Amino acid sequence: MTHTPVPGERVAGYDVSDRLDTDYYGVFDDIPDADRAVWQRAKGFIDEVLPRMDALWDRAEYDVSLARRMGELDLFVDGIEHEGLGYSSPLAAGLVNMEISRGDGSLGTIVAVQGGLALRSLALFGSAAQKSRWLGPIARGDVLAAFALTEPDHGSDSVSLETEARREGDEWVLNGAKKWIGNGSSGGLTVVWARVDHEGDADHGAVRAFLVPQETPGYDGKPILGKASLRAIHQAHITLTDVRLPADAVLPGSHTFKDASTVLYATRSGVAWSALGHATACYEAALAYAQQRVQFGKPLAKFQMVQERLTQMLDELTAMQLYCRHLADLETGGVLRPTQASLAKYHNTRAARRIAAVARDLLGGNGILLENRVMQHMADIEAIHTYEGTESIQALLIGRDITGMSAFV
Repeated sequence: MTHTPVPGERVAGYDVSDRLDTDYYGVFDDIPDADRAVWQRAKGFIDEVLPRMDALWDRAEYDVSLARRMGELDLFVDGIEHEGLGYSSPLAAGLVNMEISRGDGSLGTIVAVQGGLALRSLALFGSAAQKSRWLGPIARGDVLAAFALTEPDHGSDSVSLETEARREGDEWVLNGAKKWIGNGSSGGLTVVWARVDHEGDADHGAVRAFLVPQETPGYDGKPILGKASLRAIHQAHITLTDVRLPADAVLPGSHTFKDASTVLYATRSGVAWSALGHATACYEAALAYAQQRVQFGKPLAKFQMVQERLTQMLDELTAMQLYCRHLADLETGGVLRPTQASLAKYHNTRAARRIAAVARDLLGGNGILLENRVMQHMADIEAIHTYEGTESIQALLIGRDITGMSAFV
């Protein structure tokens, strides 16, 4: 609809969602063609679905067809090789995380859960039969998958998880609760981490992973309502009441909480990339707005204070890009250490928060409108700042590494 200017409203709105491909240092100029092709698929997907996301986010609706579409585009492969699946390098997987999150944080969380957590758990610790049955359907998005580690009483101290698995004849019986589980109420498959409670079992007291189809009797997953962040994906509060599973439901390669940590360390890299995507969206929205918005007779971009703020944001954004690019190079070379991933997550989620706050301020009152993108990204950044290990937990992991002394209680 054409807008007819009237006194006091010569501009009806601002176009701030276009991709500007900000890369001031040319960090991504030399990426291989194969990685660029994967990145381009992610860009195409965002261009395809972004017009729908504001309404879904506003209504807190999860359109599972979006997950299946990402599977069709082979966007869930996670930077490691899986037999029978396509391959994306760590750099390509990072670029996917970045680009999808630049579009929408709920979509970015789908990638993190489906590929980074569930698919990777199965690939690392599953049996040949489990991989043959589930890897393909999860990678294609035919089966929505969840990773259930966090509990209502155990978030940062997830190592103390209490969900238990006991043996009864040829079955496992699971009891417990999980919270904040993406895809945990979507009718698919959940990787549940539980503590073995069976005297005489070699793994008694240890943490293992179990494949739980969500239609299994005793499994009850309910979407968590009232979220102010990641509103277009359902995250579940799960109760497990005498959930009976066959003996082969356990992932045979999982024998300790360190196995769960191995998955989390890998996905912390993904969170660093995701934070970069959110920050890019905020910076580019602020830059576009400053060039279009006229106040006191000239565009905001002509004011010294505004140029200084844009420069501050670009400064932090470029540092985030450098972190992520080197992180991918370390992972490709097989030399990435867990605390290096923690440092990237620690830096990038903090920087993303700062960029979002400056962008929100620069847009003034228009900054709170979903159509201008910044407020939605600002809210979603709050979630990624917390999940996969809070700021404090990352600091303690890094502090223990650099001092050789643990400050964990």
